[in-house]
Amino acid sequence: MNDRIEKHIELKAPVARVWRALTDHREFGEWFRVRLDGPFVAGQESRGRITYPGYEHVAWRAVVREMVEERRFSFTWHPYAVDPGVDYDDEPPTLVEFRLEPRGDGTLLTVVESGFERLPAHRRDEAFRMNDGGWAEQMRNIRQHVE
Repeated sequence: MNDRIEKHIELKAPVARVWRALTDHREFGEWFRVRLDGPFVAGQESRGRITYPGYEHVAWRAVVREMVEERRFSFTWHPYAVDPGVDYDDEPPTLVEFRLEPRGDGTLLTVVESGFERLPAHRRDEAFRMNDGGWAEQMRNIRQHVE
């Protein structure tokens, strides 16, 4: 089993535009399909509700780790934590990193989620599989949002 998901997408939008789509909590919510309670702040927890059809019962919780202007945005979260009857707080989180690089008039966006090997064995494979597919969809979503 792989311990990391890595996706790349070239976007026909300047780095500043992609940065705003990633780090403005309202814009992030539009393409990611989550309603966040407030802005992203490094070192603080972000909370909200998933708005993706069928997952509206799922709470969004992530701790913002790093916001390096127009270069890197990262947070930790509990991947595929969709069962409201389960407390995932005792599990180690995975790290999600967005990296932006200028490419001509556009932006190369890379998303990496790592740390799956530390998840409990009974959740590891499904969390990896679901998030791998989820990140592929989110790359299409952000493309549609910024282009």
